[in-house]
Amino acid sequence: MRDRVLAWLADNVPPSRLRHILGVEQTAVELARAHHLDVEKAATAGLMHDLAKYFKPQKLLQMALAEGLELDPVLEASPHLLHADVSATVARDQFGVWDEEVLQAIRNHTLGQPGMSKLSCAVFLADSLEPGRGNTPELAELRQVSRQDIYQAVGLTCDYSLGFMLKSRQLIHPRTVLTRNWACLMQERKERSLESAKTSYQTA
Repeated sequence: MRDRVLAWLADNVPPSRLRHILGVEQTAVELARAHHLDVEKAATAGLMHDLAKYFKPQKLLQMALAEGLELDPVLEASPHLLHADVSATVARDQFGVWDEEVLQAIRNHTLGQPGMSKLSCAVFLADSLEPGRGNTPELAELRQVSRQDIYQAVGLTCDYSLGFMLKSRQLIHPRTVLTRNWACLMQERKERSLESAKTSYQTA
């Protein structure tokens, strides 16, 4: 199926986007291995995450409504944000992908989602951290963290994205903020659990 997807992408996205997609696929695989996730699912979600990236705004809106997606003012004003949800629809209808965890990873790669699976976290991170995004000190740090603590990396990546959007005065979808807060809470919960386990061991 990979060859079929690549052929479809070659006809529907420019070469620069295809390079990004392949970078996301590879980075998602690396993160899946680092966090003991399903590598095949990570590769599939990474390869298909931007299927609808170059669909026209009206097509994105129409397909999202046909899927029953509720549109809020930010999505209506910035239909390109819908490409993640619509890419999942294309993956299902065009390529027969029915694995819900893979489809959710595709849907969540742009805005994230509180409570998303670790597979979704890996693809979310891969989209922002693949090699083609650059080699700034901030990205280098995020890449290192992403291989060590997936929730901390999601929170920090949201911070990075939010900072960029604030500086450039872009609209911010509430889900990005909710995802950031959820990831930070997950990290805090993990740290408290580790500290409690450490204390229990020391007093035993």
